[in-house]
Amino acid sequence: MKYNRLLVGVAMTLSAMVMKAEIKLPHMFGDNMVMQRNSDCNIWGTADALKTVKITTSWNGKTYKVKVGDDGKWKLKISTPDAGGPYDISLSDGKALTLHNILIGEVWICSGQSNMEMPMKGFKAQPVDGALHELITGADKDLRLFTVSRNARLQAVDTLQGKWNAADAETIRQFSATAYYFGSMLRKSLRIPVGLIVTSWGGSACEAWMSSDWLKAFPDVKLPTNEKDVDKLAQRCPTALYNGMLRPLIGFTMRGVIWYQGEDNVNRASSYSALMQKMISGWRNEWKEGTFPFYYCQIAPYDYSLINWSYNSAYLREQQSMVENNVDNCRMAVLMDAGLQYGIHPRKKREAGERLAMLALKNTYNVNGLPEFAAYSGVKFDGDTAVVSFSRSREWVYFNNSTSSDLFEVAGADKVFHPAKSWISRNQVYVKSDEVKHPVAVRYAFHDWAVGDLFHDGLPVSSFRTDNW
Repeated sequence: MKYNRLLVGVAMTLSAMVMKAEIKLPHMFGDNMVMQRNSDCNIWGTADALKTVKITTSWNGKTYKVKVGDDGKWKLKISTPDAGGPYDISLSDGKALTLHNILIGEVWICSGQSNMEMPMKGFKAQPVDGALHELITGADKDLRLFTVSRNARLQAVDTLQGKWNAADAETIRQFSATAYYFGSMLRKSLRIPVGLIVTSWGGSACEAWMSSDWLKAFPDVKLPTNEKDVDKLAQRCPTALYNGMLRPLIGFTMRGVIWYQGEDNVNRASSYSALMQKMISGWRNEWKEGTFPFYYCQIAPYDYSLINWSYNSAYLREQQSMVENNVDNCRMAVLMDAGLQYGIHPRKKREAGERLAMLALKNTYNVNGLPEFAAYSGVKFDGDTAVVSFSRSREWVYFNNSTSSDLFEVAGADKVFHPAKSWISRNQVYVKSDEVKHPVAVRYAFHDWAVGDLFHDGLPVSSFRTDNW
Protein backbone atom coordinates (compact mmCIF):
# COMPACT_ATOMS: atom_id res chain seq x y z
CA MET A 1 0.00 0.00 0.00
CA LYS A 2 2.83 2.39 0.94
CA TYR A 3 4.59 1.53 -2.34
CA ASN A 4 1.45 2.35 -4.33
CA ARG A 5 1.08 5.66 -2.49
CA LEU A 6 4.68 6.46 -3.32
CA LEU A 7 4.09 5.75 -7.00
CA VAL A 8 0.98 7.95 -6.97
CA GLY A 9 2.94 10.73 -5.28
CA VAL A 10 5.75 10.52 -7.83
CA ALA A 11 3.23 10.52 -10.70
CA MET A 12 1.49 13.60 -9.30
CA THR A 13 4.82 15.39 -8.90
CA LEU A 14 5.85 14.55 -12.45
CA SER A 15 2.47 15.67 -13.73
CA ALA A 16 2.82 18.99 -11.92
CA MET A 17 6.30 19.43 -13.38
CA VAL A 18 5.03 18.76 -16.90
CA MET A 19 2.21 21.25 -16.45
CA LYS A 20 4.71 23.79 -15.10
CA ALA A 21 6.97 23.11 -18.05
CA GLU A 22 4.59 24.60 -20.59
CA ILE A 23 5.98 27.65 -22.35
CA LYS A 24 5.03 30.80 -20.49
CA LEU A 25 5.38 34.28 -21.94
CA PRO A 26 5.22 37.71 -20.30
CA HIS A 27 1.85 39.31 -21.01
CA MET A 28 3.20 41.83 -23.51
CA PHE A 29 3.93 38.87 -25.80
CA GLY A 30 0.40 37.84 -26.73
CA ASP A 31 -2.38 37.84 -29.26
CA ASN A 32 -2.93 41.21 -31.00
CA MET A 33 0.49 42.59 -30.11
CA VAL A 34 2.59 44.87 -32.29
CA MET A 35 6.28 44.12 -32.87
CA GLN A 36 8.84 46.69 -33.99
CA ARG A 37 9.37 46.60 -37.74
CA ASN A 38 12.71 45.88 -39.43
CA SER A 39 14.31 44.80 -36.19
CA ASP A 40 15.82 41.89 -34.34
CA CYS A 41 13.12 41.73 -31.68
CA ASN A 42 13.68 40.20 -28.28
CA ILE A 43 11.27 37.54 -27.08
CA TRP A 44 11.60 35.61 -23.84
CA GLY A 45 9.79 33.40 -21.40
CA THR A 46 10.02 30.26 -19.30
CA ALA A 47 9.80 26.53 -19.95
CA ASP A 48 11.15 23.27 -18.57
CA ALA A 49 14.86 23.56 -17.79
CA LEU A 50 17.24 22.38 -20.54
CA LYS A 51 14.48 21.79 -23.08
CA THR A 52 14.63 23.32 -26.56
CA VAL A 53 12.07 25.96 -27.53
CA LYS A 54 11.30 26.32 -31.23
CA ILE A 55 9.74 29.53 -32.57
CA THR A 56 8.36 29.87 -36.11
CA THR A 57 7.29 33.21 -37.59
CA SER A 58 4.59 33.12 -40.26
CA TRP A 59 5.87 36.15 -42.18
CA ASN A 60 8.89 34.23 -43.45
CA GLY A 61 8.43 30.65 -42.23
CA LYS A 62 11.72 30.82 -40.36
CA THR A 63 12.26 28.65 -37.28
CA TYR A 64 14.47 29.71 -34.37
CA LYS A 65 15.74 27.44 -31.60
CA VAL A 66 16.91 28.21 -28.08
CA LYS A 67 17.87 25.97 -25.19
CA VAL A 68 16.18 26.70 -21.88
CA GLY A 69 18.55 27.52 -19.03
CA ASP A 70 18.87 25.73 -15.70
CA ASP A 71 16.63 28.42 -14.20
CA GLY A 72 13.84 27.65 -16.68
CA LYS A 73 14.33 30.92 -18.58
CA TRP A 74 15.01 31.44 -22.27
CA LYS A 75 15.45 34.44 -24.56
CA LEU A 76 16.23 35.00 -28.24
CA LYS A 77 15.83 37.47 -31.08
CA ILE A 78 13.52 37.11 -34.09
CA SER A 79 13.83 39.22 -37.22
CA THR A 80 10.83 41.28 -38.27
CA PRO A 81 10.01 42.55 -41.76
CA ASP A 82 8.64 45.91 -42.84
CA ALA A 83 5.24 46.95 -41.51
CA GLY A 84 2.36 44.57 -42.13
CA GLY A 85 0.26 41.72 -40.84
CA PRO A 86 -1.64 40.09 -39.34
CA TYR A 87 0.77 37.24 -38.65
CA ASP A 88 1.16 34.33 -36.24
CA ILE A 89 4.06 33.18 -34.10
CA SER A 90 4.19 29.48 -33.18
CA LEU A 91 6.18 28.26 -30.17
CA SER A 92 6.83 24.70 -29.05
CA ASP A 93 8.88 22.81 -26.49
CA GLY A 94 6.96 19.64 -27.35
CA LYS A 95 3.65 21.33 -26.65
CA ALA A 96 2.48 24.02 -29.09
CA LEU A 97 1.54 27.61 -28.31
CA THR A 98 0.48 30.05 -31.03
CA LEU A 99 0.19 33.85 -30.88
CA HIS A 100 -2.40 35.20 -33.31
CA ASN A 101 -3.19 38.47 -35.10
CA ILE A 102 0.25 40.03 -34.67
CA LEU A 103 1.09 43.25 -36.48
CA ILE A 104 4.50 44.61 -37.44
CA GLY A 105 4.88 48.36 -37.10
CA GLU A 106 6.00 51.03 -34.64
CA VAL A 107 6.05 50.44 -30.87
CA TRP A 108 6.24 53.17 -28.22
CA ILE A 109 6.42 53.02 -24.42
CA CYS A 110 4.25 55.68 -22.72
CA SER A 111 5.00 56.48 -19.09
CA GLY A 112 4.53 59.02 -16.31
CA GLN A 113 1.97 60.01 -13.72
CA SER A 114 -1.73 60.95 -13.80
CA ASN A 115 -1.68 63.14 -16.91
CA MET A 116 -0.29 60.19 -18.85
CA GLU A 117 -2.57 57.74 -17.07
CA MET A 118 -5.75 59.87 -17.47
CA PRO A 119 -8.04 57.79 -19.71
CA MET A 120 -10.15 59.11 -22.55
CA LYS A 121 -13.21 58.89 -20.30
CA GLY A 122 -11.42 61.26 -17.92
CA PHE A 123 -11.44 61.03 -14.16
CA LYS A 124 -14.59 61.59 -12.11
CA ALA A 125 -15.96 65.08 -12.91
CA GLN A 126 -12.78 65.69 -14.93
CA PRO A 127 -13.49 65.12 -18.63
CA VAL A 128 -11.18 65.07 -21.63
CA ASP A 129 -11.99 67.54 -24.39
CA GLY A 130 -13.05 65.84 -27.62
CA ALA A 131 -13.48 62.42 -26.02
CA LEU A 132 -16.89 61.74 -27.55
CA HIS A 133 -15.59 62.39 -31.06
CA GLU A 134 -12.76 59.89 -30.58
CA LEU A 135 -15.03 57.25 -29.07
CA ILE A 136 -17.32 57.51 -32.09
CA THR A 137 -14.68 57.75 -34.82
CA GLY A 138 -11.47 56.33 -33.37
CA ALA A 139 -11.89 52.58 -33.99
CA ASP A 140 -8.76 51.33 -35.73
CA LYS A 141 -7.75 47.67 -36.00
CA ASP A 142 -4.15 48.72 -36.72
CA LEU A 143 -3.76 50.76 -33.52
CA ARG A 144 -3.08 48.38 -30.65
CA LEU A 145 -3.22 49.34 -26.97
CA PHE A 146 -1.67 47.75 -23.86
CA THR A 147 -1.92 49.08 -20.30
CA VAL A 148 0.36 47.75 -17.56
CA SER A 149 -1.52 47.16 -14.31
CA ARG A 150 -0.41 49.12 -11.25
CA ASN A 151 2.25 47.35 -9.20
CA ALA A 152 4.60 48.89 -6.64
CA ARG A 153 7.32 46.49 -5.48
CA LEU A 154 10.34 46.50 -3.20
CA GLN A 155 12.27 44.09 -5.43
CA ALA A 156 12.36 43.93 -9.21
CA VAL A 157 9.98 41.38 -10.74
CA ASP A 158 9.82 39.62 -14.11
CA THR A 159 6.06 39.65 -14.61
CA LEU A 160 3.35 42.20 -15.26
CA GLN A 161 -0.36 42.20 -15.97
CA GLY A 162 -1.97 43.56 -19.12
CA LYS A 163 -3.51 42.66 -22.46
CA TRP A 164 -3.23 43.87 -26.05
CA ASN A 165 -6.42 45.20 -27.65
CA ALA A 166 -7.28 46.84 -30.94
CA ALA A 167 -8.56 50.40 -30.62
CA ASP A 168 -12.36 50.66 -30.46
CA ALA A 169 -14.78 52.74 -28.41
CA GLU A 170 -14.52 50.47 -25.37
CA THR A 171 -10.74 50.16 -25.30
CA ILE A 172 -10.08 53.82 -26.19
CA ARG A 173 -12.39 54.93 -23.37
CA GLN A 174 -10.20 53.12 -20.79
CA PHE A 175 -6.85 53.99 -22.38
CA SER A 176 -4.52 56.93 -21.78
CA ALA A 177 -5.88 59.93 -23.71
CA THR A 178 -2.43 61.47 -24.22
CA ALA A 179 -0.99 58.19 -25.51
CA TYR A 180 -4.03 57.55 -27.70
CA TYR A 181 -3.78 60.96 -29.41
CA PHE A 182 -0.04 60.38 -29.91
CA GLY A 183 -0.60 56.98 -31.50
CA SER A 184 -3.55 58.13 -33.57
CA MET A 185 -1.47 60.90 -35.12
CA LEU A 186 1.35 58.46 -35.91
CA ARG A 187 -1.18 56.16 -37.58
CA LYS A 188 -2.59 58.96 -39.73
CA SER A 189 0.84 60.17 -40.80
CA LEU A 190 2.82 56.94 -41.19
CA ARG A 191 -0.10 54.73 -42.25
CA ILE A 192 1.38 51.64 -40.65
CA PRO A 193 0.44 49.69 -37.49
CA VAL A 194 1.25 51.35 -34.17
CA GLY A 195 1.48 49.68 -30.75
CA LEU A 196 1.36 51.66 -27.50
CA ILE A 197 2.35 50.27 -24.10
CA VAL A 198 1.28 52.52 -21.22
CA THR A 199 3.02 52.07 -17.88
CA SER A 200 1.94 54.93 -15.64
CA TRP A 201 0.48 55.69 -12.22
CA GLY A 202 -1.17 58.90 -11.03
CA GLY A 203 0.80 60.80 -8.42
CA SER A 204 3.98 58.88 -9.12
CA ALA A 205 7.36 60.47 -8.45
CA CYS A 206 10.19 60.51 -10.95
CA GLU A 207 12.26 58.64 -8.35
CA ALA A 208 9.75 55.77 -8.40
CA TRP A 209 10.67 55.01 -12.04
CA MET A 210 14.39 54.70 -11.28
CA SER A 211 16.55 51.87 -9.97
CA SER A 212 18.38 52.02 -6.67
CA ASP A 213 21.74 52.14 -8.47
CA TRP A 214 20.79 55.29 -10.37
CA LEU A 215 19.46 56.96 -7.23
CA LYS A 216 22.76 56.58 -5.38
CA ALA A 217 23.77 59.85 -7.04
CA PHE A 218 21.02 61.60 -5.06
CA PRO A 219 21.77 61.29 -1.32
CA ASP A 220 18.57 63.14 -0.37
CA VAL A 221 16.47 60.31 -1.83
CA LYS A 222 15.53 57.80 0.86
CA LEU A 223 15.49 54.30 -0.61
CA PRO A 224 12.95 51.78 0.73
CA THR A 225 14.28 49.04 2.99
CA ASN A 226 11.17 46.94 3.57
CA GLU A 227 7.70 46.25 2.25
CA LYS A 228 6.16 48.69 4.75
CA ASP A 229 7.99 51.55 3.01
CA VAL A 230 6.47 50.54 -0.32
CA ASP A 231 3.00 50.02 1.13
CA LYS A 232 3.09 53.44 2.78
CA LEU A 233 4.38 55.45 -0.19
CA ALA A 234 3.16 53.23 -3.07
CA GLN A 235 3.63 55.13 -6.35
CA ARG A 236 5.77 57.77 -4.63
CA CYS A 237 8.21 55.23 -3.24
CA PRO A 238 11.65 55.46 -4.90
CA THR A 239 12.35 52.42 -7.14
CA ALA A 240 8.90 50.88 -6.55
CA LEU A 241 7.47 51.40 -10.05
CA TYR A 242 10.75 50.66 -11.76
CA ASN A 243 10.69 47.32 -9.95
CA GLY A 244 7.03 46.50 -10.54
CA MET A 245 5.99 48.22 -13.78
CA LEU A 246 9.07 49.06 -15.82
CA ARG A 247 11.66 46.35 -15.20
CA PRO A 248 9.44 43.59 -16.66
CA LEU A 249 9.16 45.61 -19.90
CA ILE A 250 12.83 46.39 -20.35
CA GLY A 251 14.10 44.64 -23.45
CA PHE A 252 10.77 44.65 -25.29
CA THR A 253 11.92 45.96 -28.66
CA MET A 254 10.43 49.37 -29.41
CA ARG A 255 11.09 52.66 -31.19
CA GLY A 256 11.06 55.11 -28.28
CA VAL A 257 9.42 56.59 -25.19
CA ILE A 258 6.95 59.37 -24.43
CA TRP A 259 6.81 60.75 -20.88
CA TYR A 260 4.38 63.03 -19.01
CA GLN A 261 5.39 63.48 -15.36
CA GLY A 262 6.61 66.17 -13.00
CA GLU A 263 3.69 67.40 -10.94
CA ASP A 264 4.67 65.25 -7.96
CA ASN A 265 8.20 66.71 -8.04
CA VAL A 266 7.15 70.38 -7.90
CA ASN A 267 7.98 70.58 -4.18
CA ARG A 268 11.61 69.53 -4.85
CA ALA A 269 12.12 71.00 -8.30
CA SER A 270 15.81 71.86 -7.95
CA SER A 271 16.92 68.26 -8.55
CA TYR A 272 14.46 67.36 -11.30
CA SER A 273 16.67 67.99 -14.35
CA ALA A 274 19.43 65.81 -12.93
CA LEU A 275 16.94 63.11 -11.89
CA MET A 276 15.29 63.00 -15.28
CA GLN A 277 18.60 62.90 -17.12
CA LYS A 278 19.76 60.03 -14.93
CA MET A 279 16.49 58.21 -15.50
CA ILE A 280 16.71 58.54 -19.29
CA SER A 281 20.31 57.33 -19.39
CA GLY A 282 19.38 54.44 -17.10
CA TRP A 283 16.47 53.36 -19.27
CA ARG A 284 18.61 53.57 -22.39
CA ASN A 285 21.49 51.62 -20.87
CA GLU A 286 19.24 48.80 -19.69
CA TRP A 287 17.12 48.62 -22.85
CA LYS A 288 20.28 48.29 -24.97
CA GLU A 289 18.68 49.91 -28.00
CA GLY A 290 21.05 52.84 -28.24
CA THR A 291 20.01 56.45 -27.82
CA PHE A 292 16.33 55.81 -28.53
CA PRO A 293 13.99 58.83 -28.85
CA PHE A 294 12.65 60.27 -25.61
CA TYR A 295 9.91 62.89 -25.96
CA TYR A 296 8.17 64.43 -22.97
CA CYS A 297 5.50 66.92 -21.95
CA GLN A 298 6.31 69.97 -19.90
CA ILE A 299 3.76 70.09 -17.10
CA ALA A 300 0.86 72.42 -17.87
CA PRO A 301 0.12 75.49 -15.72
CA TYR A 302 -2.10 74.97 -12.66
CA ASP A 303 -2.76 76.94 -9.47
CA TYR A 304 -0.93 74.80 -6.90
CA SER A 305 -2.14 77.01 -4.05
CA LEU A 306 -5.42 75.13 -4.41
CA ILE A 307 -3.71 72.11 -2.86
CA ASN A 308 -1.92 74.31 -0.31
CA TRP A 309 1.45 74.08 -2.02
CA SER A 310 3.55 77.22 -1.69
CA TYR A 311 5.99 76.14 -4.39
CA ASN A 312 6.16 77.88 -7.77
CA SER A 313 5.78 75.18 -10.42
CA ALA A 314 7.54 77.41 -12.96
CA TYR A 315 10.81 76.21 -11.41
CA LEU A 316 9.87 72.63 -12.28
CA ARG A 317 9.00 73.68 -15.84
CA GLU A 318 12.39 75.39 -16.01
CA GLN A 319 14.10 72.18 -14.90
CA GLN A 320 12.22 70.28 -17.59
CA SER A 321 13.38 72.81 -20.19
CA MET A 322 16.99 72.07 -19.28
CA VAL A 323 16.74 68.38 -20.07
CA GLU A 324 16.37 68.59 -23.84
CA ASN A 325 19.47 70.78 -24.01
CA ASN A 326 21.58 68.19 -22.20
CA VAL A 327 20.28 64.87 -23.56
CA ASP A 328 20.68 63.64 -27.13
CA ASN A 329 17.57 62.66 -29.09
CA CYS A 330 15.31 64.20 -26.46
CA ARG A 331 12.73 66.96 -26.98
CA MET A 332 10.01 68.68 -24.94
CA ALA A 333 6.39 69.46 -25.84
CA VAL A 334 5.35 72.80 -24.33
CA LEU A 335 1.82 73.03 -22.88
CA MET A 336 1.67 76.65 -21.66
CA ASP A 337 -1.68 77.13 -23.43
CA ALA A 338 -3.19 73.81 -22.33
CA GLY A 339 -3.49 74.07 -18.56
CA LEU A 340 -6.47 74.36 -16.24
CA GLN A 341 -6.31 76.83 -13.36
CA TYR A 342 -8.48 74.83 -10.97
CA GLY A 343 -7.51 71.34 -12.14
CA ILE A 344 -4.16 69.55 -12.14
CA HIS A 345 -5.54 67.27 -14.89
CA PRO A 346 -6.02 69.51 -17.95
CA ARG A 347 -8.76 68.59 -20.39
CA LYS A 348 -6.62 69.36 -23.43
CA LYS A 349 -5.02 65.98 -23.92
CA ARG A 350 -5.21 66.28 -27.71
CA GLU A 351 -2.64 69.08 -27.55
CA ALA A 352 -0.33 66.94 -25.41
CA GLY A 353 -0.57 63.85 -27.61
CA GLU A 354 -0.40 65.68 -30.93
CA ARG A 355 2.62 67.74 -29.91
CA LEU A 356 4.43 64.61 -28.78
CA ALA A 357 3.53 63.05 -32.14
CA MET A 358 4.83 66.14 -33.94
CA LEU A 359 8.18 65.76 -32.17
CA ALA A 360 8.36 62.09 -33.12
CA LEU A 361 7.33 62.65 -36.72
CA LYS A 362 9.76 65.53 -37.17
CA ASN A 363 12.77 64.12 -35.34
CA THR A 364 12.42 60.33 -35.58
CA TYR A 365 10.51 59.80 -38.81
CA ASN A 366 11.94 62.82 -40.70
CA VAL A 367 8.58 64.22 -41.79
CA ASN A 368 9.22 67.61 -43.40
CA GLY A 369 7.09 70.73 -43.04
CA LEU A 370 6.26 70.45 -39.33
CA PRO A 371 6.64 73.44 -36.94
CA GLU A 372 9.16 73.93 -34.15
CA PHE A 373 9.00 74.92 -30.49
CA ALA A 374 10.94 78.18 -30.11
CA ALA A 375 12.95 78.63 -26.90
CA TYR A 376 14.40 81.53 -24.95
CA SER A 377 18.07 81.96 -25.89
CA GLY A 378 19.30 85.24 -24.38
CA VAL A 379 18.70 88.81 -23.24
CA LYS A 380 20.43 92.16 -23.68
CA PHE A 381 19.74 95.31 -21.68
CA ASP A 382 19.59 98.63 -23.49
CA GLY A 383 19.05 101.36 -20.94
CA ASP A 384 15.59 100.84 -19.44
CA THR A 385 14.60 98.14 -21.96
CA ALA A 386 15.32 94.43 -22.05
CA VAL A 387 15.62 92.77 -25.46
CA VAL A 388 14.86 89.02 -25.39
CA SER A 389 15.96 86.65 -28.16
CA PHE A 390 14.90 83.12 -29.14
CA SER A 391 16.32 80.06 -30.83
CA ARG A 392 14.55 77.67 -33.23
CA SER A 393 12.35 80.59 -34.33
CA ARG A 394 12.77 81.04 -38.07
CA GLU A 395 9.11 82.09 -38.38
CA TRP A 396 9.50 84.71 -35.60
CA VAL A 397 7.68 84.79 -32.28
CA TYR A 398 4.37 86.58 -31.79
CA PHE A 399 1.69 87.24 -29.18
CA ASN A 400 -1.38 85.10 -29.67
CA ASN A 401 -4.52 87.20 -30.31
CA SER A 402 -2.87 90.45 -29.19
CA THR A 403 -0.04 92.89 -29.85
CA SER A 404 1.30 92.68 -26.29
CA SER A 405 1.45 90.39 -23.26
CA ASP A 406 0.74 90.91 -19.55
CA LEU A 407 2.98 88.00 -18.56
CA PHE A 408 6.36 89.76 -18.62
CA GLU A 409 8.09 91.16 -15.54
CA VAL A 410 11.40 92.93 -15.03
CA ALA A 411 13.58 93.55 -11.98
CA GLY A 412 16.51 95.76 -11.13
CA ALA A 413 19.40 95.09 -8.81
CA ASP A 414 16.98 94.97 -5.87
CA LYS A 415 15.56 91.74 -7.30
CA VAL A 416 11.99 93.05 -7.02
CA PHE A 417 9.90 92.18 -10.09
CA HIS A 418 7.38 94.58 -11.59
CA PRO A 419 4.82 94.06 -14.36
CA ALA A 420 6.20 95.24 -17.68
CA LYS A 421 5.03 96.38 -21.06
CA SER A 422 6.07 94.20 -23.96
CA TRP A 423 6.16 94.44 -27.72
CA ILE A 424 7.75 92.53 -30.58
CA SER A 425 9.96 93.68 -33.40
CA ARG A 426 10.89 91.03 -35.93
CA ASN A 427 12.05 88.08 -33.79
CA GLN A 428 12.72 89.82 -30.47
CA VAL A 429 10.54 90.75 -27.51
CA TYR A 430 11.15 94.19 -25.96
CA VAL A 431 10.27 94.53 -22.28
CA LYS A 432 10.09 97.70 -20.18
CA SER A 433 8.63 98.92 -16.87
CA ASP A 434 8.40 102.54 -15.67
CA GLU A 435 9.16 101.18 -12.18
CA VAL A 436 12.57 99.80 -13.18
CA LYS A 437 15.01 102.27 -14.69
CA HIS A 438 17.88 99.80 -14.99
CA PRO A 439 16.54 96.25 -15.48
CA VAL A 440 18.85 93.29 -14.93
CA ALA A 441 16.36 90.39 -15.19
CA VAL A 442 13.25 89.39 -17.14
CA ARG A 443 10.64 86.71 -16.45
CA TYR A 444 7.85 85.44 -18.68
CA ALA A 445 4.80 83.56 -17.32
CA PHE A 446 6.92 82.50 -14.36
CA HIS A 447 4.01 81.53 -12.11
CA ASP A 448 2.00 78.43 -11.26
CA TRP A 449 -0.89 79.59 -13.34
CA ALA A 450 -0.70 81.47 -16.64
CA VAL A 451 -2.24 81.14 -20.07
CA GLY A 452 0.80 81.36 -22.29
CA ASP A 453 0.41 83.92 -25.07
CA LEU A 454 3.90 83.96 -26.59
CA PHE A 455 3.92 81.69 -29.65
CA HIS A 456 5.97 80.59 -32.61
CA ASP A 457 4.52 78.90 -35.67
CA GLY A 458 1.32 77.93 -33.86
CA LEU A 459 3.10 76.53 -30.79
CA PRO A 460 3.54 78.10 -27.33
CA VAL A 461 6.90 79.18 -25.93
CA SER A 462 7.83 77.90 -22.48
CA SER A 463 7.83 80.13 -19.41
CA PHE A 464 11.37 81.33 -18.66
CA ARG A 465 13.54 83.62 -16.59
CA THR A 466 16.88 85.28 -17.30
CA ASP A 467 18.02 85.32 -13.66
CA ASN A 468 19.09 82.51 -11.32
CA TRP A 469 17.71 83.98 -8.11
